[in-house]
Amino acid sequence: MDEQDDAQHRPDTSEDDPGTTEEKDEALDRVVLEGRPRLYRSTWDLLATGVVAGIEVGVGVLAMLVVVHETDSLLLGALAFSVGLIALRLGHSELFTEGFHVPVMVVVAGEARWVHLLRLWGGTLLGNLVGGWVLTWLVAVGLPELHTTAGELNREFTDRPLDLRTFVLAVLAGAAITLLTRMQNGTDDDVAKVVAAVAIAFVIVGTGLLHSVLDTLIVFVAVHAGEPGASLGVWLPWFGWVVLGNIVGGLLLTTLLRIVRSRERLLQWRRADT
Repeated sequence: MDEQDDAQHRPDTSEDDPGTTEEKDEALDRVVLEGRPRLYRSTWDLLATGVVAGIEVGVGVLAMLVVVHETDSLLLGALAFSVGLIALRLGHSELFTEGFHVPVMVVVAGEARWVHLLRLWGGTLLGNLVGGWVLTWLVAVGLPELHTTAGELNREFTDRPLDLRTFVLAVLAGAAITLLTRMQNGTDDDVAKVVAAVAIAFVIVGTGLLHSVLDTLIVFVAVHAGEPGASLGVWLPWFGWVVLGNIVGGLLLTTLLRIVRSRERLLQWRRADT
């Protein structure tokens, strides 16, 4: 859809509700217009974008493992991991948990259906795992000195009971990564986007929150390395619980509030489709 079509499709603002600010409307319009193509990618484009993201996050995991191995500091490792989130943004690839804000707003605005969102989530997550599996195999083979560090972190993740505390840590991680998406979409300044990526990487990794893809790649390194207690059978139920928590955190703690805040403008988008 070209710029002229976008302009024609965009809802009229001449009679906006007084409580709706022009700046807020413009921000929402940008989210919808930029996010809509993500939901209509071909299957191969969707999977390829997810695979690339898995590889890029894997590079961040590599940096984190090296720093934790050398310094025994998870806080420094968190800063090192931020290279993965920076690569995601500058490389325009897509992490599964980045789909909790922009694509949802597109669907609520009536520019796509929920089936498109589920397809995006499923394809992106599959791509992330495939790309991450390949990259972590390379890490495990090329850097055997990181095996013990990966094994220790793996046990910290998968030995956790699937209880409320584990779920809450996943909820907080989902909210944090969605906040990153909102911050980066709110500015055109690449420096600000990098700062946001570093800050959220520190929050997620440094505080021990549970992120489904990031932590899974650490588990994958341990699995490839044959570390004690590392197996896909142990990982899978943990992964399902954490994915659910990430989704709840991203949707309820961040995106839902944005929907409520922008409900008038979203209604204008939906009326423009009728």
